[in-house]
Amino acid sequence: MKKIYSDVVQFRGTHYDFGYKQGKLLKDSLTIKNRKKQWRIRRPRFSIDINEVKNAITAYAPGIWNELIGLRDALEWSMEDVLQDFGGYRLEYKRSGCSIFTGTDYMIRNYDYHPKTYEGRYTVFQPSDQGFAIIGPSQRITGRMDGMNEKGLVLGYNFMHRKKPGDGFICNMIGRIVLESCATVGEAITMLKEIPHRHSFSYIVLDTCEETFVVEATPRSVEVRRSNVCTNHFELLKHENRHHLDDSYKRMESIQAQQDTITDAYQAFRMLNDKDRGVFSNQYQNWSGTIHTSGYFPKQLNAWFALGGNREPIIFDFAKWLQGEKITTKRILGEVDTELPFVHMDKNAR
Repeated sequence: MKKIYSDVVQFRGTHYDFGYKQGKLLKDSLTIKNRKKQWRIRRPRFSIDINEVKNAITAYAPGIWNELIGLRDALEWSMEDVLQDFGGYRLEYKRSGCSIFTGTDYMIRNYDYHPKTYEGRYTVFQPSDQGFAIIGPSQRITGRMDGMNEKGLVLGYNFMHRKKPGDGFICNMIGRIVLESCATVGEAITMLKEIPHRHSFSYIVLDTCEETFVVEATPRSVEVRRSNVCTNHFELLKHENRHHLDDSYKRMESIQAQQDTITDAYQAFRMLNDKDRGVFSNQYQNWSGTIHTSGYFPKQLNAWFALGGNREPIIFDFAKWLQGEKITTKRILGEVDTELPFVHMDKNAR
């Protein structure tokens, strides 16, 4: 078993100042050192056009561009390097898992991926210039892998495939833009239909109106359906599915077989987080091991979070934080059944 952690990063202020603070925290970190080593090994399969990326980001969430400038100034990097690592536009994405289950007033989500990509940052940000406040774990610093905003909009995403990528945003930046810009499920669906998608993912959204929607998105088309369960295959865009989906169907069937016995959010959390319930995954070597389990409550504005399996969730009162109360938790601890390196903790996480 490997002990892991996520640092809690909370900030109130402008996007530029948030970016600058994050840059200072990252400057001499293992995350940055490992990223540089990773780029030496694999060459990027995309090009960076600064104006194109700027225009794409500012069309949806201009504050995020200022955050990237803050990162640039603190790290003392070129803008090309900042956008390569943190811009969230035209980037490649590896295979991953993930499972989501919702009730009328909660979303529980397993994030399944490879340890070398996990940055160990749980962020709470309230912008003073523009956009909604968001709570949730970050991915590639500026993106969000799941989260909830101050209006009670909740979002998580599940990987589908990387076939025929298009010019557009990757999943975590799409998650950030939607949560920062949209107040309701309806607004989120509209944006997910408009925004350019680099890869194929399902985006699951829930708000205080108690109904969950799954947005199946590819660079070619977007479809929307109602469902409270989602793993790693499309139900509507079936022609876009990968050929090997046994694990995705297995996790979905495990959830469906148990969902009638789930009477509250805690039982749902246990279904996804307990290692013997058929949903939690130890397939870290295959880019699909469960690293964290998140829970979000749109009406209460509470968030749950746990690293690894068989854990009790840490509870964050986002509503009180929005009113000015500071979160006292500095670091979230957990354990996972792997010796693979994590990018924020270990040297040579390649």
